[in-house]
Amino acid sequence: MATARVCLLFLVLSWTSAKDVKLKDKPASKPVRLFTEEELKRHDGSEKGQPIYMAIKGVVFDVTKGKDFYGKGAAYNALVGKDSTRAVAKMSLDPADLTSDTTGLTAEQLESLDSIFEGTYKAKYPIVGYTAARILTEDGSPNKDFKPEDQPHFQIKDEF
Repeated sequence: MATARVCLLFLVLSWTSAKDVKLKDKPASKPVRLFTEEELKRHDGSEKGQPIYMAIKGVVFDVTKGKDFYGKGAAYNALVGKDSTRAVAKMSLDPADLTSDTTGLTAEQLESLDSIFEGTYKAKYPIVGYTAARILTEDGSPNKDFKPEDQPHFQIKDEF
């Protein structure tokens, strides 16, 4: 009788361990991607049925569910298909501000940027990746200061 219980316990533990291994090896449902400027431009809301992407601080968000605001012809369509960090910080739609460059922004604008980034974009829209500019240096070599584990919504199992 004791042998039967040991065998049953062994089977249960083996099955549970096998189940755990399968869960650990399961790939991420939406891997983190690296977007070039050209790739990001293809998601500007101009093609029906394509997702609409917008980058802020090098983080690419899928803003498709906000297509009434970001879709073709919508009020904030100028912000999509690119990294619009400066425009968000300045609350501007000026074409000169549609860039990732934060040079010369005031402390108040940078604070506003962080607030909108955290309170609006991270709270509302899924992160689908990062811009190449955030991960690579200008010469195309890896940015040694970029630490994926420090990035919003990043999990080690995610892939680039």
